[in-house]
Parts: sequence; C-alpha cells; structure tokens
Amino acid sequence: MRIGCVLSLIALVLISCRRNPEQKQFDSQEQTLKTWKPRYAQGFYLEQTHSGISYLYVNSPWPGASKTFRYALVPRAKLSTHTHLIDSVDGVIGIPVKRAILTSTTHIPPLETLEVEEHLVGFPGLGYISSPGVRERIDSGNVEELGVHEALNTELAIALNPDVVVGFGVSGAPSSYTALEASGIPIVYNGDWMEENPLGKAEWIVFFGLLFDKKNAAERAFSEIEKAYLEVRDLAAKAPGRPTVLSGSLYRDIWYLPGGSSWAAQFIKDAHAQYLWESTPESGSLSLSLESVLEKGSNADLWIAPSQFTSYGEMEQAEAHYSQFKAFREEQIYTYALSTGPGKGLLYYELGPSRPDLILKDLVYWFHPGLLKGYDPTFFKPLEK
Repeated sequence: MRIGCVLSLIALVLISCRRNPEQKQFDSQEQTLKTWKPRYAQGFYLEQTHSGISYLYVNSPWPGASKTFRYALVPRAKLSTHTHLIDSVDGVIGIPVKRAILTSTTHIPPLETLEVEEHLVGFPGLGYISSPGVRERIDSGNVEELGVHEALNTELAIALNPDVVVGFGVSGAPSSYTALEASGIPIVYNGDWMEENPLGKAEWIVFFGLLFDKKNAAERAFSEIEKAYLEVRDLAAKAPGRPTVLSGSLYRDIWYLPGGSSWAAQFIKDAHAQYLWESTPESGSLSLSLESVLEKGSNADLWIAPSQFTSYGEMEQAEAHYSQFKAFREEQIYTYALSTGPGKGLLYYELGPSRPDLILKDLVYWFHPGLLKGYDPTFFKPLEK
C-alpha cells in the first residue's frame, strides 16, 4: 500500500515536471521585468513585463480617489491577441496611439513637444487652445469640437473612433465618460493637476510619451526642462535679498490665494522670495477675508497673479481697498492675464504646467532685477497702468 502511494506520488511529480516548463514560461512573460518611477511626479508609474506589455498605473487622479487605475499598454501589432486583458485592467490601449481625444489644455504642449499633435482628433473647447501647431490643425478642420468637458458630446466622440480618451476628474469620474467606456473606448485619467511640485507636473510628459511610444524622447525633453529649472533656482539662491510676495485677489468678498504647500507657492520659494503664507499647510487655495490679507500683506514688496486683472484701473474700479497695498501704490504687480494665445486661452494655464522653468525665470526676473539680463518674460507681465 505504501509502495503504491509512493509510485503514485512519483508519477504526479513527473507529470508536474513535464507541465511546469510551459507554465513557468507563461508566468515569466507576465512577471514584472522592470518598474519605472518618475523622479518628481507622484501620480503615475510603469511596470514592464517579459511579454512586451507594459502596465501604466495612475493613482490619485482627483482628491480622495479610492483606487489606483491600471492600464495595459499593448503594441498595436499584438492588440488583437490580448483582448482578454480587458477583464483585469481599467483599459487596454494599443501603442503608439494613433487617434486621441484630450480634455484639458495642459495635455496639448506635451503633444507638440513629442511632435505627435497630428494624432489629436477631438477636444472640448477648441477656443481655449493656444498651441500654434494644434491651432493650425483646428483651422484645417482636423480636430473636432466636442462641446465642454462636463457635458462632452459623447455621440460625436464615439464617432471619431479614438484609440484613447485622456480624461480627468475634479471630484470623481465625469458622468459623460460612462457612454464612452460602454462603447469600448478606454479612458485614461491624467492627474498632472494634482502634483504639488512644479517639476512633478512637468514630468507628466512621460505619461504621454508612454501612450505615443516615445518614452525616451519624453524623458529627454523633461531632463532639459529640469536642468533649466534647477539652474535658474540655483542662480536665484545667490540673490542678496528675499522680497516679500503677496498673491491672489478678492472674489465675492473672499480673497483666494495659494496655500503654502501648493504648486504656486513652491515657485515663489524657488525664486528666492518670501511668500507671506508659506507656512500654511494647504496644497490648494486659501480662502481669506480682505482684513486678514491687509493685516499681513499690506507691505508686501511684490504682488503676483491678481486673478485675471490686467490693469491698475481695472483693479481699483473692482475694489478701492486694493490701493491700500504697497505693491499696488508702487506698481509692483505682475499678472499672467496679459499673455494669451490666438484664442481666448491663457498661456499660463496651457503651457505653464509643462514649462515650470519659464514660470520660474519670469518670477526671478521680476523678483531680482538684473539677475536675468536680456530675458523676455513668457507669462508674467507688469500690470498695465
């Protein structure tokens, strides 16, 4: 009886050994070969497998997001043989993407940098796009208007037959995406706007490099931006003084300005200036009263980003109390509202997140006169008199 059990066990082992090589080979193809993580961005990373399929992970695409999204990036030639992956991921995308719908102007500059703007087929709110290359495609009728993001024209979007929709959510997945997903169109969430580090936002160009199979080009482009940013930051650190800085303006009796841990506050710090609310922990906006801002900021040396005001007269007409600020009286206010594209979009919102080096150069130029001789600011300009 014991001999029979032993023989049966040996037989099972031999059978298992004959089957295992194939099973191991299959498993090894799906095992992670390498994990790539950004240097600054916190919202995405990549896992590459032996089979040539990569998995793109996007975490925290909006505040309080309860899950990490996982997308399979499959070479287009293999796409038809990997449809089974749809059950285990949030989307299967054939790369390089050939037909894309984007939903935010911040998505546009990476396409131009990677020279893949010809693959953009649809966008909600074409009038806000400033990019010269994309505007040319819009004027030629090659990019379809899809309405507004919150009420995307889903029928038209589906008719465009995109490979992917690069979407975003403010407090969750927009309801308009439901019909797109039901039709089989993958929605890939972009969380660049959640990044608090200026270089972290810019590093999302690699996210687009992954979709368009241009990861190496995207990494090179980001490295150039990083190098330029760090160089001007180091230059600013040598300036003899740190001017005090005020930001924001009133809207319906509430003064909105950046929190001390925000993207905007980091620029001021890196420009070697003292943001008067830099010690606050918020990474978003602060909502303050006029009285509290006057108490703390009335003697600030400079004032930046006063909402979308473009002139001192416009500001004083909106609120007489603005004249109580030293920066107003001494005409030391700098705005991004004067830098617009051919449409109605502000360059600061479209290009700024991708080019933090230019934002930082602008601020250093105004905060430390003479430090960047011959520089022509891109976004921040003096408020008109």
